[in-house]
Amino acid sequence: MGGTDAKSVIEEALPENLEAVRELIDSIDRQLLDLLSQRARLAEQVAFIKERDPDFSPEQSFYRPEREAQVLARIRELNPGPLDDDTVAWLFREIMSACLAHERPLTVAALGPSGTFTELAAIAAFGHGAKLQFEPGIPEVFRAVSANGVDFGVVPLENSTEGSVSVTLDSLADSDLLLCGEVELRIDQQLMVHPEAPDVPRVIVSHAQSLAQCREWLDAHFPGIERMAVPSNSAAAQQAAQDPEVFAIGPAFAAERHGLVVRASNIQDNAQNTTRFVVLGREPVAASGNDKTALLVSVTNEPGALSRLLVPLSEAGIDVLRIESRPARDRVWDYVFFIDIAGHRDDPEIAAALERLKPHCGQLRVLGSYPVPMISQPGGR
Repeated sequence: MGGTDAKSVIEEALPENLEAVRELIDSIDRQLLDLLSQRARLAEQVAFIKERDPDFSPEQSFYRPEREAQVLARIRELNPGPLDDDTVAWLFREIMSACLAHERPLTVAALGPSGTFTELAAIAAFGHGAKLQFEPGIPEVFRAVSANGVDFGVVPLENSTEGSVSVTLDSLADSDLLLCGEVELRIDQQLMVHPEAPDVPRVIVSHAQSLAQCREWLDAHFPGIERMAVPSNSAAAQQAAQDPEVFAIGPAFAAERHGLVVRASNIQDNAQNTTRFVVLGREPVAASGNDKTALLVSVTNEPGALSRLLVPLSEAGIDVLRIESRPARDRVWDYVFFIDIAGHRDDPEIAAALERLKPHCGQLRVLGSYPVPMISQPGGR
Protein backbone atom coordinates (compact mmCIF):
# COMPACT_ATOMS: atom_id res chain seq x y z
CA MET A 1 0.00 0.00 0.00
CA GLY A 2 1.33 3.36 -0.99
CA GLY A 3 0.67 6.74 0.56
CA THR A 4 0.65 7.91 4.13
CA ASP A 5 0.07 5.28 6.77
CA ALA A 6 -3.20 5.89 8.66
CA LYS A 7 -1.62 5.25 12.05
CA SER A 8 0.97 7.96 11.46
CA VAL A 9 -1.81 10.49 10.82
CA ILE A 10 -3.20 9.75 14.27
CA GLU A 11 0.16 9.90 16.04
CA GLU A 12 1.75 12.86 14.24
CA ALA A 13 0.77 16.51 14.24
CA LEU A 14 -1.89 17.21 11.63
CA PRO A 15 -1.08 19.67 8.83
CA GLU A 16 -2.75 23.06 9.00
CA ASN A 17 -2.92 23.47 5.24
CA LEU A 18 -6.35 22.49 3.82
CA GLU A 19 -4.94 20.98 0.63
CA ALA A 20 -2.50 18.84 2.62
CA VAL A 21 -5.34 17.58 4.85
CA ARG A 22 -7.37 16.64 1.78
CA GLU A 23 -4.43 14.73 0.34
CA LEU A 24 -4.16 12.75 3.57
CA ILE A 25 -7.90 11.99 3.46
CA ASP A 26 -7.59 10.77 -0.15
CA SER A 27 -4.64 8.57 0.84
CA ILE A 28 -6.53 7.05 3.77
CA ASP A 29 -9.59 6.48 1.57
CA ARG A 30 -7.43 4.46 -0.82
CA GLN A 31 -6.13 2.40 2.09
CA LEU A 32 -9.66 1.85 3.40
CA LEU A 33 -10.83 0.70 -0.03
CA ASP A 34 -7.93 -1.71 -0.31
CA LEU A 35 -8.63 -3.14 3.16
CA LEU A 36 -12.35 -3.50 2.40
CA SER A 37 -11.49 -5.41 -0.77
CA GLN A 38 -9.21 -7.69 1.22
CA ARG A 39 -11.99 -8.28 3.77
CA ALA A 40 -14.46 -9.13 1.00
CA ARG A 41 -12.01 -11.65 -0.47
CA LEU A 42 -11.65 -13.27 2.94
CA ALA A 43 -15.47 -13.45 3.15
CA GLU A 44 -15.37 -15.33 -0.15
CA GLN A 45 -12.88 -17.75 1.40
CA VAL A 46 -15.18 -18.26 4.41
CA ALA A 47 -18.01 -19.20 2.05
CA PHE A 48 -15.69 -21.56 0.16
CA ILE A 49 -14.60 -23.31 3.37
CA LYS A 50 -18.16 -23.66 4.65
CA GLU A 51 -19.45 -25.07 1.38
CA ARG A 52 -16.73 -27.75 1.46
CA ASP A 53 -17.72 -28.75 5.02
CA PRO A 54 -19.82 -31.96 4.82
CA ASP A 55 -21.75 -30.89 7.93
CA PHE A 56 -22.83 -27.58 6.36
CA SER A 57 -26.15 -27.86 4.51
CA PRO A 58 -27.39 -25.45 1.81
CA GLU A 59 -30.31 -24.51 4.08
CA GLN A 60 -27.99 -23.16 6.75
CA SER A 61 -27.27 -19.45 6.87
CA PHE A 62 -23.79 -17.97 6.54
CA TYR A 63 -24.90 -15.42 9.12
CA ARG A 64 -23.76 -16.13 12.68
CA PRO A 65 -25.26 -13.69 15.23
CA GLU A 66 -22.82 -14.71 17.98
CA ARG A 67 -19.80 -14.11 15.72
CA GLU A 68 -21.11 -10.67 14.74
CA ALA A 69 -21.70 -9.79 18.41
CA GLN A 70 -18.15 -10.82 19.30
CA VAL A 71 -16.69 -8.73 16.46
CA LEU A 72 -18.70 -5.65 17.45
CA ALA A 73 -17.75 -6.05 21.12
CA ARG A 74 -14.09 -6.20 20.17
CA ILE A 75 -14.44 -3.15 17.89
CA ARG A 76 -15.93 -1.19 20.78
CA GLU A 77 -13.03 -2.14 23.03
CA LEU A 78 -10.46 -1.16 20.39
CA ASN A 79 -12.16 2.09 19.36
CA PRO A 80 -9.69 4.98 19.96
CA GLY A 81 -12.16 7.74 19.02
CA PRO A 82 -13.06 10.40 18.12
CA LEU A 83 -16.10 8.55 16.68
CA ASP A 84 -18.28 7.16 19.48
CA ASP A 85 -18.67 3.42 20.04
CA ASP A 86 -22.21 3.20 18.61
CA THR A 87 -21.16 4.94 15.39
CA VAL A 88 -18.12 2.71 14.93
CA ALA A 89 -20.17 -0.43 15.66
CA TRP A 90 -22.80 0.69 13.12
CA LEU A 91 -20.11 1.22 10.47
CA PHE A 92 -18.65 -2.24 11.04
CA ARG A 93 -22.09 -3.84 11.00
CA GLU A 94 -22.64 -2.35 7.56
CA ILE A 95 -19.23 -3.64 6.42
CA MET A 96 -20.10 -7.12 7.66
CA SER A 97 -23.51 -6.86 6.00
CA ALA A 98 -21.93 -5.97 2.65
CA CYS A 99 -19.39 -8.79 2.92
CA LEU A 100 -22.10 -11.28 3.88
CA ALA A 101 -24.21 -10.16 0.91
CA HIS A 102 -21.14 -10.83 -1.25
CA GLU A 103 -21.07 -14.42 0.08
CA ARG A 104 -24.83 -14.94 -0.18
CA PRO A 105 -27.45 -12.23 0.46
CA LEU A 106 -29.69 -12.80 3.45
CA THR A 107 -33.44 -12.59 2.95
CA VAL A 108 -35.34 -11.12 5.89
CA ALA A 109 -39.13 -10.90 6.31
CA ALA A 110 -40.50 -7.74 7.92
CA LEU A 111 -43.86 -6.10 8.45
CA GLY A 112 -44.68 -4.12 5.32
CA PRO A 113 -45.20 -2.47 3.00
CA SER A 114 -41.96 -0.53 2.88
CA GLY A 115 -41.90 2.38 5.29
CA THR A 116 -42.45 0.72 8.68
CA PHE A 117 -40.49 0.90 11.91
CA THR A 118 -40.00 -2.85 11.52
CA GLU A 119 -38.14 -2.17 8.28
CA LEU A 120 -35.81 0.18 10.18
CA ALA A 121 -35.29 -2.50 12.84
CA ALA A 122 -34.46 -5.10 10.18
CA ILE A 123 -31.87 -2.78 8.65
CA ALA A 124 -30.43 -2.11 12.12
CA ALA A 125 -30.15 -5.86 12.74
CA PHE A 126 -28.78 -6.96 9.36
CA GLY A 127 -27.49 -3.85 7.61
CA HIS A 128 -28.38 -2.66 4.13
CA GLY A 129 -26.86 -5.77 2.52
CA ALA A 130 -29.89 -7.87 3.46
CA LYS A 131 -32.79 -8.30 1.04
CA LEU A 132 -36.08 -7.44 2.75
CA GLN A 133 -39.33 -9.26 1.98
CA PHE A 134 -42.37 -7.34 3.20
CA GLU A 135 -45.33 -9.20 4.68
CA PRO A 136 -48.81 -7.78 5.39
CA GLY A 137 -48.88 -8.84 9.06
CA ILE A 138 -46.91 -10.31 11.94
CA PRO A 139 -48.34 -13.87 11.56
CA GLU A 140 -47.27 -13.76 7.91
CA VAL A 141 -43.69 -12.96 8.97
CA PHE A 142 -43.72 -16.08 11.17
CA ARG A 143 -45.10 -18.17 8.29
CA ALA A 144 -42.47 -16.90 5.85
CA VAL A 145 -39.64 -17.97 8.17
CA SER A 146 -41.29 -21.30 9.07
CA ALA A 147 -41.76 -22.17 5.39
CA ASN A 148 -38.08 -21.52 4.58
CA GLY A 149 -39.17 -18.69 2.32
CA VAL A 150 -36.66 -16.37 4.01
CA ASP A 151 -33.62 -16.74 6.24
CA PHE A 152 -34.89 -14.63 9.15
CA GLY A 153 -37.80 -12.45 10.22
CA VAL A 154 -38.11 -9.31 12.34
CA VAL A 155 -41.22 -8.49 14.42
CA PRO A 156 -42.06 -5.99 17.19
CA LEU A 157 -42.23 -7.55 20.65
CA GLU A 158 -42.65 -4.81 23.23
CA ASN A 159 -43.14 -1.04 23.45
CA SER A 160 -42.02 1.00 26.43
CA THR A 161 -45.32 2.94 26.45
CA GLU A 162 -47.94 0.39 25.42
CA GLY A 163 -46.37 -2.87 26.57
CA SER A 164 -46.11 -6.15 24.70
CA VAL A 165 -47.42 -6.82 21.20
CA SER A 166 -49.93 -9.58 21.92
CA VAL A 167 -50.01 -11.00 18.38
CA THR A 168 -46.23 -11.53 18.53
CA LEU A 169 -46.44 -13.30 21.91
CA ASP A 170 -49.28 -15.52 20.70
CA SER A 171 -47.40 -16.33 17.49
CA LEU A 172 -44.29 -17.23 19.49
CA ALA A 173 -46.37 -19.57 21.67
CA ASP A 174 -47.76 -21.35 18.59
CA SER A 175 -44.52 -21.48 16.59
CA ASP A 176 -41.38 -23.63 16.63
CA LEU A 177 -39.21 -20.69 15.54
CA LEU A 178 -36.38 -19.45 17.73
CA LEU A 179 -35.36 -15.97 18.80
CA CYS A 180 -31.95 -15.14 17.32
CA GLY A 181 -31.46 -11.47 18.12
CA GLU A 182 -32.94 -8.22 19.35
CA VAL A 183 -33.01 -4.54 18.37
CA GLU A 184 -34.19 -1.55 20.39
CA LEU A 185 -35.52 1.33 18.30
CA ARG A 186 -36.47 4.82 19.43
CA ILE A 187 -39.95 5.46 18.04
CA ASP A 188 -40.62 9.04 16.93
CA GLN A 189 -44.12 9.41 15.52
CA GLN A 190 -44.99 11.99 12.86
CA LEU A 191 -48.36 13.26 11.68
CA MET A 192 -48.21 12.78 7.90
CA VAL A 193 -50.64 14.37 5.44
CA HIS A 194 -51.25 14.75 1.72
CA PRO A 195 -49.73 18.00 0.32
CA GLU A 196 -53.31 19.24 -0.35
CA ALA A 197 -54.73 18.07 2.98
CA PRO A 198 -57.29 20.23 4.84
CA ASP A 199 -56.72 21.52 8.36
CA VAL A 200 -58.93 18.83 9.90
CA PRO A 201 -59.07 15.21 8.68
CA ARG A 202 -62.04 12.93 8.23
CA VAL A 203 -60.12 10.07 9.88
CA ILE A 204 -56.67 9.45 11.37
CA VAL A 205 -55.12 6.07 10.54
CA SER A 206 -52.13 4.17 11.86
CA HIS A 207 -51.02 0.90 13.43
CA ALA A 208 -52.96 0.27 16.66
CA GLN A 209 -49.83 0.61 18.81
CA SER A 210 -48.92 3.95 17.22
CA LEU A 211 -52.43 5.33 17.77
CA ALA A 212 -52.14 4.30 21.43
CA GLN A 213 -48.68 5.87 21.73
CA CYS A 214 -50.11 9.23 20.56
CA ARG A 215 -53.42 9.09 22.41
CA GLU A 216 -52.95 12.23 24.54
CA TRP A 217 -51.67 14.32 21.63
CA LEU A 218 -54.59 13.27 19.45
CA ASP A 219 -57.10 14.00 22.25
CA ALA A 220 -55.67 17.51 22.57
CA HIS A 221 -55.39 18.38 18.86
CA PHE A 222 -58.13 16.34 17.13
CA PRO A 223 -60.84 15.57 19.69
CA GLY A 224 -63.77 13.66 18.24
CA ILE A 225 -61.99 12.71 15.01
CA GLU A 226 -62.30 9.01 14.13
CA ARG A 227 -59.14 6.92 14.59
CA MET A 228 -58.77 3.72 12.58
CA ALA A 229 -56.17 1.01 13.09
CA VAL A 230 -54.55 -0.51 10.00
CA PRO A 231 -52.00 -3.36 9.66
CA SER A 232 -48.94 -1.06 9.51
CA ASN A 233 -47.90 2.59 9.52
CA SER A 234 -46.78 2.27 5.93
CA ALA A 235 -50.28 1.09 4.96
CA ALA A 236 -51.57 4.19 6.75
CA ALA A 237 -49.21 6.39 4.73
CA GLN A 238 -50.49 4.79 1.53
CA GLN A 239 -54.06 5.68 2.47
CA ALA A 240 -53.09 9.27 3.23
CA ALA A 241 -51.32 9.52 -0.13
CA GLN A 242 -54.54 8.47 -1.88
CA ASP A 243 -56.99 10.61 0.12
CA PRO A 244 -56.20 14.16 1.40
CA GLU A 245 -58.86 13.82 4.12
CA VAL A 246 -56.98 10.89 5.70
CA PHE A 247 -54.14 11.80 8.10
CA ALA A 248 -51.57 9.13 8.98
CA ILE A 249 -49.12 8.54 11.83
CA GLY A 250 -45.74 6.90 11.33
CA PRO A 251 -42.02 7.35 10.72
CA ALA A 252 -40.65 10.30 8.78
CA PHE A 253 -39.14 8.11 6.10
CA ALA A 254 -42.62 6.68 5.35
CA ALA A 255 -43.72 10.23 4.54
CA GLU A 256 -40.78 10.60 2.18
CA ARG A 257 -41.54 7.32 0.42
CA HIS A 258 -45.21 8.11 -0.10
CA GLY A 259 -44.92 11.80 -0.99
CA LEU A 260 -46.50 13.08 2.22
CA VAL A 261 -45.81 16.18 4.29
CA VAL A 262 -44.99 16.00 8.01
CA ARG A 263 -47.46 18.41 9.61
CA ALA A 264 -46.46 17.71 13.24
CA SER A 265 -43.28 16.03 14.49
CA ASN A 266 -42.62 13.74 17.45
CA ILE A 267 -46.23 13.53 18.58
CA GLN A 268 -45.73 10.44 20.76
CA ASP A 269 -46.85 11.01 24.35
CA ASN A 270 -43.61 9.67 25.82
CA ALA A 271 -40.40 11.29 24.56
CA GLN A 272 -38.46 8.10 25.40
CA ASN A 273 -40.87 5.92 23.41
CA THR A 274 -38.91 2.77 22.44
CA THR A 275 -39.87 -0.53 20.82
CA ARG A 276 -38.03 -3.81 21.19
CA PHE A 277 -37.92 -5.96 18.06
CA VAL A 278 -36.82 -9.59 17.89
CA VAL A 279 -35.20 -11.61 15.12
CA LEU A 280 -36.85 -14.94 14.23
CA GLY A 281 -34.86 -17.89 12.89
CA ARG A 282 -34.86 -21.66 12.58
CA GLU A 283 -31.45 -22.54 14.03
CA PRO A 284 -30.18 -22.03 17.62
CA VAL A 285 -27.52 -19.37 18.18
CA ALA A 286 -24.26 -20.33 19.87
CA ALA A 287 -23.02 -18.47 22.95
CA SER A 288 -21.34 -15.11 22.37
CA GLY A 289 -20.22 -14.49 25.93
CA ASN A 290 -22.90 -11.87 26.64
CA ASP A 291 -26.31 -13.44 26.02
CA LYS A 292 -29.90 -13.60 27.17
CA THR A 293 -32.38 -16.49 27.03
CA ALA A 294 -36.14 -16.32 26.44
CA LEU A 295 -38.39 -18.95 28.00
CA LEU A 296 -42.05 -19.90 27.63
CA VAL A 297 -43.45 -21.61 30.72
CA SER A 298 -47.00 -22.78 31.39
CA VAL A 299 -48.53 -23.38 34.82
CA THR A 300 -51.97 -24.02 36.26
CA ASN A 301 -53.71 -21.19 38.11
CA GLU A 302 -53.04 -22.16 41.72
CA PRO A 303 -51.44 -20.47 44.75
CA GLY A 304 -47.65 -20.32 44.63
CA ALA A 305 -47.37 -21.38 40.98
CA LEU A 306 -45.32 -18.34 39.91
CA SER A 307 -43.03 -18.42 42.94
CA ARG A 308 -42.21 -22.07 42.24
CA LEU A 309 -41.08 -21.03 38.78
CA LEU A 310 -38.75 -18.36 40.09
CA VAL A 311 -37.15 -20.23 43.02
CA PRO A 312 -34.80 -22.44 40.92
CA LEU A 313 -33.63 -19.37 38.99
CA SER A 314 -33.09 -17.35 42.14
CA GLU A 315 -31.22 -20.16 43.91
CA ALA A 316 -28.86 -20.43 40.91
CA GLY A 317 -28.20 -16.68 41.01
CA ILE A 318 -29.72 -16.17 37.55
CA ASP A 319 -30.93 -12.66 36.79
CA VAL A 320 -34.58 -12.54 35.64
CA LEU A 321 -34.76 -9.63 33.18
CA ARG A 322 -38.45 -9.72 32.29
CA ILE A 323 -41.57 -11.73 33.06
CA GLU A 324 -44.99 -11.42 31.47
CA SER A 325 -48.12 -13.55 31.57
CA ARG A 326 -50.59 -14.35 28.81
CA PRO A 327 -53.78 -16.44 29.03
CA ALA A 328 -53.28 -19.96 27.73
CA ARG A 329 -55.42 -20.04 24.60
CA ASP A 330 -56.29 -23.74 24.92
CA ARG A 331 -57.26 -23.73 28.64
CA VAL A 332 -59.57 -21.32 30.49
CA TRP A 333 -57.91 -19.49 33.41
CA ASP A 334 -54.52 -21.08 32.86
CA TYR A 335 -51.52 -18.93 31.92
CA VAL A 336 -48.24 -19.02 30.08
CA PHE A 337 -45.31 -16.90 31.19
CA PHE A 338 -42.70 -15.33 28.94
CA ILE A 339 -39.48 -15.00 30.95
CA ASP A 340 -36.18 -13.44 29.88
CA ILE A 341 -33.07 -14.40 31.87
CA ALA A 342 -29.43 -13.38 31.62
CA GLY A 343 -27.09 -15.94 30.10
CA HIS A 344 -27.13 -18.66 27.44
CA ARG A 345 -29.11 -21.92 27.54
CA ASP A 346 -25.84 -23.86 27.24
CA ASP A 347 -24.31 -22.20 30.33
CA PRO A 348 -24.02 -25.00 32.94
CA GLU A 349 -25.81 -23.07 35.69
CA ILE A 350 -28.74 -22.18 33.39
CA ALA A 351 -29.04 -25.72 32.00
CA ALA A 352 -29.11 -27.10 35.55
CA ALA A 353 -31.68 -24.52 36.72
CA LEU A 354 -33.98 -25.33 33.79
CA GLU A 355 -33.83 -29.02 34.70
CA ARG A 356 -34.89 -28.15 38.27
CA LEU A 357 -37.66 -25.97 36.84
CA LYS A 358 -39.31 -28.66 34.69
CA PRO A 359 -41.24 -30.51 37.45
CA HIS A 360 -43.01 -27.26 38.41
CA CYS A 361 -44.51 -26.45 35.01
CA GLY A 362 -46.73 -28.07 32.44
CA GLN A 363 -44.59 -26.84 29.58
CA LEU A 364 -41.08 -25.42 29.38
CA ARG A 365 -39.74 -24.18 26.05
CA VAL A 366 -36.56 -22.30 25.39
CA LEU A 367 -37.61 -19.72 22.80
CA GLY A 368 -33.98 -18.93 22.09
CA SER A 369 -30.65 -17.68 23.41
CA TYR A 370 -29.02 -14.78 21.60
CA PRO A 371 -26.49 -11.96 22.09
CA VAL A 372 -27.48 -8.96 24.18
CA PRO A 373 -27.90 -6.04 21.74
CA MET A 374 -25.20 -3.38 21.98
CA ILE A 375 -26.50 -0.72 19.58
CA SER A 376 -29.63 1.20 20.52
CA GLN A 377 -30.83 2.58 17.20
CA PRO A 378 -32.56 5.94 16.79
CA GLY A 379 -35.85 5.40 15.02
CA GLY A 380 -37.97 7.13 12.93
CA ARG A 381 -43.39 0.57 12.27
